[in-house]
Amino acid sequence: MIRCEWAGKSAIMQAYHDQEWGVPVHNDQKLFEFLILEGAQAGLSWLTILNKREGYRKAFDNFDSEKVSRYTEKKIADLITNPEIVRNRLKIRAAVTNADAFLGVQKDFKSFDTYIWQFVDGKPIKNAWEKLADIPSNTPESDAMSKDLKKRGFKFVGPTICYAFMQAVGMVNDHTIDCFRYKGTSKS
Repeated sequence: MIRCEWAGKSAIMQAYHDQEWGVPVHNDQKLFEFLILEGAQAGLSWLTILNKREGYRKAFDNFDSEKVSRYTEKKIADLITNPEIVRNRLKIRAAVTNADAFLGVQKDFKSFDTYIWQFVDGKPIKNAWEKLADIPSNTPESDAMSKDLKKRGFKFVGPTICYAFMQAVGMVNDHTIDCFRYKGTSKS
């Protein structure tokens, strides 16, 4: 079975590649999860984040944006000492800030899903990359998303993070053309 090169030989990376990456996500709680995880990944490997994903789910109340938006300084201090997540003060504070901004978007657009998918006109962009090196780190769509998210108060949402988010939640299909997942993805 041929997979995208980045999936490597790690069982957790292969399972993520085979079952999640590139599958269109329209559930707000799942979109919030990926927003937080992609921000946490900045400067680190995705394998590191996948290995800590369950720890993130526990630490961040299963990515309940309303609960996360109410985190106190004490809760943030506790998170900074939690070995089950990336213990970066700026990234943890960004998650709390982003929860509040996320709720604002939900209020303005009825759902984060409605808001975020507008950057690709509501349907996935299907690319046709031959190899991993062909895939860009950002696009005009991720640049626009980053700019708008920042305007709305989000943190750790640069164009590269936004593009990784778009790939993860299926806004773009960046499976290489030889990958068994290239031809189709299903919705979640």
